[in-house]
Amino acid sequence: MTRVLVTGAGGAAGVAVLRALAASGQQTIGADPDPLAAGRRLADAELSVPLATDPSFGATITDAVSAHAVDAIVCTVSEEMPALWAVLPRLASAGAHLWLSPVDAVEACIDKERFAKVATAAGLPAPATGIGTADGVAGPWVVKPRFGRGSRDVHRVDTIDALEVALRATPDPIVQTRCPGQEFTVDVLVGREGEVLAAVPRWRLETKAGISSKGVTFSNARISELVRATVAAFALEGAVNIQGFASDDPAAPVLLVEVNPRFSGGLPLSLAAGADLVGEFLRGTLGAPIRRDRLQHRDGVAMTRYLAEIFTERDPP
Repeated sequence: MTRVLVTGAGGAAGVAVLRALAASGQQTIGADPDPLAAGRRLADAELSVPLATDPSFGATITDAVSAHAVDAIVCTVSEEMPALWAVLPRLASAGAHLWLSPVDAVEACIDKERFAKVATAAGLPAPATGIGTADGVAGPWVVKPRFGRGSRDVHRVDTIDALEVALRATPDPIVQTRCPGQEFTVDVLVGREGEVLAAVPRWRLETKAGISSKGVTFSNARISELVRATVAAFALEGAVNIQGFASDDPAAPVLLVEVNPRFSGGLPLSLAAGADLVGEFLRGTLGAPIRRDRLQHRDGVAMTRYLAEIFTERDPP
């Protein structure tokens, strides 16, 4: 049995990881700043941590590793990763293993301005992007914060007047041409040498607060190629999710819109489709060989309103 500390226990990804680890017999510690975070109640033990911006975050995690004899840390919050990188030697000395994308890759994914520049420099197909302005960016538009998550402060606008209102209402805004086609997410596991070990695409049929609430798994060669190119361009490792848009027109490019260097909130659907992403990620974190046969997925697996099920199955507080 392995003792695993999971950060972001209040988020959908953290809850999914904790459930998967518990189902495989691992002992878990759920860490989150919110004392009422659902994952803290699901774990065998819970840990209150400050926000990643707090200077004491790294020390809190390091002390917890020693106190709980933690074998591995699974971070499900991108913004915590640079702080974990800063104390990585101390965590390793305390006996904890981590598997994170390089800090430069993490920061490029968090910062949407840097993300757009890396994607453009690599020749990846992505929507036109303006920093604080729509100059040179054709409408209709999406306005979003340069640093943001969970679809907070994201505005979809069709007119110049609405665009100006959205720009004033959005902190540090970026502007993108709205993508045509169907939105998708790919849950990806990337080896330490940059090889794509698993990729489970799913259509995002419905989202709530930026998290898939309805979806269905599928396979697509063009999306698989985009995944490989994106992993290489950003030098990603470990658990990753890649988001984009694809249309029915085979001549139209598959567009990349976002990368998160962590497990996604829609992870339960990929697990339900047969890809043991959490189990094999844990093996890779601990230095064991990845079993690719455990990472195959079935197409056409659908899930509806699974987030509600995750939370309502718990005993009432």
